[in-house]
Amino acid sequence: MSAVLSHAVPATVSAPSPAPGTALPQRFDIRPAPGAAGRLGAEVIGLDLSRPIGAKDFARIHQAHLDHHVLVFRDQRITPGQHIEFSRRFGPLQIHVLKNFQLAGHPEILIVSNIKDEDGQPIGLGDAGHYWHSDLSYKDKPSLGSLLHAQELPGEGGDTLFADQHAAYDALPEALKKAIAPLSAEHSYLAKYEALRARSPWRPKLTQAQIDEVAPAVHPVVRTHPETGRKALFVSEHFTTRIVGLPEDESRALLDELFAASVRPEFLYRHRWQPHDLVFWDNRSVMHLAAGTPDSERRKLYRTTVEGDAPF
Repeated sequence: MSAVLSHAVPATVSAPSPAPGTALPQRFDIRPAPGAAGRLGAEVIGLDLSRPIGAKDFARIHQAHLDHHVLVFRDQRITPGQHIEFSRRFGPLQIHVLKNFQLAGHPEILIVSNIKDEDGQPIGLGDAGHYWHSDLSYKDKPSLGSLLHAQELPGEGGDTLFADQHAAYDALPEALKKAIAPLSAEHSYLAKYEALRARSPWRPKLTQAQIDEVAPAVHPVVRTHPETGRKALFVSEHFTTRIVGLPEDESRALLDELFAASVRPEFLYRHRWQPHDLVFWDNRSVMHLAAGTPDSERRKLYRTTVEGDAPF
């Protein structure tokens, strides 16, 4: 698709104004990404994030993010500091519990990589995204969004899939919508942690302090987007452990039904990475999954995560 999408500047967006003369308007297009699923997935062409972003340009980006849930900023040759600076325009940043995979000098950046150093030790989190999930849903204030910047891409594999949870909720039978409306679910970082360690022994054993840092959180099964008011499913196979107040067998059966409903093919956008892509997705609206990379291929990306609000 080559049509350029029009985005109005939302009156509710407030962004810090750059110093006079430092943020000239930029010419850029926002259009459907290749393989977009309806309005899920758009690419931003012509914007340079290494330059200051003025209030009007930022407002346009912000609205596009709300409209499309996944934005792909093409050909961004930015430093880690510029990555962090742009991310902070959307809110405070969250630091991942696995501190050993922080980028040196930039604790806000989590290294996502399957590369090992000369001593055979991983330089990053190699199995990130193995299960469908929304980032940091196990926090009291889950992530607003994540920004992942390509550093080194494999010759094959390495795609990232996104699932539109607004579309998934809208497609549920009315009886099921009514049944899950009052329900809450527990989210736990530990839910699949040992299973991942069994697959990837280099994943560190968590200290008690780290376990305390990721204590389980309880959130609505259906959350309301705080900016658009749209409802979305908010459960995932990675972090959701149980429906609060239901017997275990009923809880498991309902979660399995919702997991299947949340990732139907028509709700999915597959992102095929290009060099220097920066992908910014809304964790309030989508789940994501790493499609996998062959062991023979190298992959390295840098991720920041923006703090959101308590779901309601």
